[in-house]
Amino acid sequence: MAGPTMISKVKAYWAPLILFGLGLFYQLVVLPRSFPPSHYDALGIKPYSSVEQVKEAYEKFSSKWNSGEEIPSTADFLKIQYAYELLTDPLWKRNYDVYGIDEQLHILEKVREQYGEESYSRIDLPLLDATDRSVHAFNVVTSEDFPSIFHDSKPWLIQAHGKYQVYSDGSYLCGQFSGAWKTIAALLEGIANTGMVELGDIRLATHLAERKPIGQIFFRRGLPSLVAFPPGCKSSDCMTRFEGELSVDAVTDWFATAILKLPRIFYHTKESMGKNFLAKTGPHKVKVIFFSKTGERASPFVRQISRNYWAYASFAFVLWREEESSIWWNTFEVESAPAIVFLKDPGVKPVVYYGSFNNSRLSEVMEQNKLQELPQLRSVTSMELGCDARGYSRAGSDTTIWYCVILAGRLSPELNKMRETMRRVQETLLSDDESNAADTDQSLAPAAGAFRNKRLTFAWLDGEAQDRYCSFYLFSETSFETCGARRDMSDVPRLFIVRYKRNTTEDEAKIERKPRNIWDAMQEQEVDPASQLVVRYNGSDEIPQIAKWVSEIIQDGDSKDLPFYRAKTPELVPEDSEPLLTRSAQSLFSKSIGMKQRIRNIMGQCYDYLGDPRIGPALLLAALMSFGTIWLMRGQQRAHPSQSGQPGPSANEDENRPARRKRAKQGSNEGRPPSITDEEPKDAYQMPLLDSDSD
Repeated sequence: MAGPTMISKVKAYWAPLILFGLGLFYQLVVLPRSFPPSHYDALGIKPYSSVEQVKEAYEKFSSKWNSGEEIPSTADFLKIQYAYELLTDPLWKRNYDVYGIDEQLHILEKVREQYGEESYSRIDLPLLDATDRSVHAFNVVTSEDFPSIFHDSKPWLIQAHGKYQVYSDGSYLCGQFSGAWKTIAALLEGIANTGMVELGDIRLATHLAERKPIGQIFFRRGLPSLVAFPPGCKSSDCMTRFEGELSVDAVTDWFATAILKLPRIFYHTKESMGKNFLAKTGPHKVKVIFFSKTGERASPFVRQISRNYWAYASFAFVLWREEESSIWWNTFEVESAPAIVFLKDPGVKPVVYYGSFNNSRLSEVMEQNKLQELPQLRSVTSMELGCDARGYSRAGSDTTIWYCVILAGRLSPELNKMRETMRRVQETLLSDDESNAADTDQSLAPAAGAFRNKRLTFAWLDGEAQDRYCSFYLFSETSFETCGARRDMSDVPRLFIVRYKRNTTEDEAKIERKPRNIWDAMQEQEVDPASQLVVRYNGSDEIPQIAKWVSEIIQDGDSKDLPFYRAKTPELVPEDSEPLLTRSAQSLFSKSIGMKQRIRNIMGQCYDYLGDPRIGPALLLAALMSFGTIWLMRGQQRAHPSQSGQPGPSANEDENRPARRKRAKQGSNEGRPPSITDEEPKDAYQMPLLDSDSD
């Protein structure tokens, strides 16, 4: 009987037994590992003792060793000597007491392996070298400066878009990282601010540190610790910590990708350049190729440039190798690296810049070369080129009459040839304007002057992509040869000029006059503010003839009083869906980064809870309460044993329910006439039915 009884007890008390075992294991095994003996324990003094108390404790050990009263083992001597040297240095002691930082334990292990079981007197002292550990700090941020960083619109390597380096003047690792930190700050110049927080600023340092469940502040990965504030962050709640390798490349790539959400720029070889970059880049974009000698990753500023100019250009990197120099010379006319190459219109020589570029110089060069030699008329360039009836001339908003010469056609060799012709027309007008008056062709003077004053713009239009826009200006029976999808083998580029004119008096009156109702407002929005007169070119493809035709149109448009005709121009269709793809990629990347960050945070929190001394007593208390509850319930069951062998009240009630119902029916029928009772009378019989057909 003892066996089954014991098994039943074990089954009944399995939960409290498991809780008790876990609590005991936590208290005896897990918790001691989370709280190893401190350096104060090695000296036999209380935690957080003063430097004087540390020296007194060490002198007691030293006097015993010198007198021969006690001969320590090598391991004990190293522990005491290391604790003494660490706790007598004010900066090291502060970092150890407040933040639990002890970054020189590897020295203790190294010396222990070196001397092994040799006498402690043979060990070279001191163990720790306190010289040359200074950190060259710059842009130091204090607790008084910290609130103001959230009001700065510029990113910080400590600020709204920013990143902090938390350092200590007594830290070897911070001293080693100071050179890399200067390089990081230089690479982020112009897109993020950088700052440093010294651990002596307890208020700010503890705000940037992590906290264990018991309230202890610490830096999980030691010093230096890097934290960042994403763009638009207005509080410290969105602070992000860097948990990777402390190198220039790793830190800048993390900040540019995870914090600033900047796109990556990939390297290409001579094999992949054509099929993976040039062939996949749209014809409406300038190709920008960076040649690098080192193969280093694109700097954050270059990546920001690529994001700012995504609508105008595509970017790539190439690692320069001397054995491939002839290939790059024949392809892009590049002689050496570093260099930047701009590939524009088909047939146009590449534009090459040599040398290293700072941020301002790179921005200037990019702005100069973001458009093709003959710019393409697109939704993102129409206002900038002055070829939009809703906008103004390139000469300024005060200009009332300006012109735009547009070459429309489908992408084809015929269009490329005509684009080359229009580039020559531009060069002709430019050279005519710069030549002497005696050598100037007076017939081209109106066009040359308008081109010089930015009242004349040349552009080309993709007739297939901009079908509605192209047909609006070239509506005719043969417009299908130029506009819309290709129907046959014929591709005929067509040239036309648009004269824009703004009525300044009407514009001023429109500003002063408010619409009386919604219909007036809609009517004013139906047409563009500038009038448009369109003239198509029907001549030959000769450059002088085209230039002369443009000049005649401009002369007539400036001198004659032409009709003021306004219309609603179709919208230019955006040709690039890259912003949506970029946002999706960034969204997926941010989600993956966020998921990884959350997983790391959960794992870190679980590890932190292993050192919480409240968990062991909580498990033991839960085991005690569970044991008491089960014991009480089993005692109540033993006090009423009769109930265990009989059916429960619910079962008896179910069995007696039909009998009670029958008795209730009998009692309710007493004293009633038989005709209204539920039961049949004893003398009742079934009356046969008479057959009506037998009568």
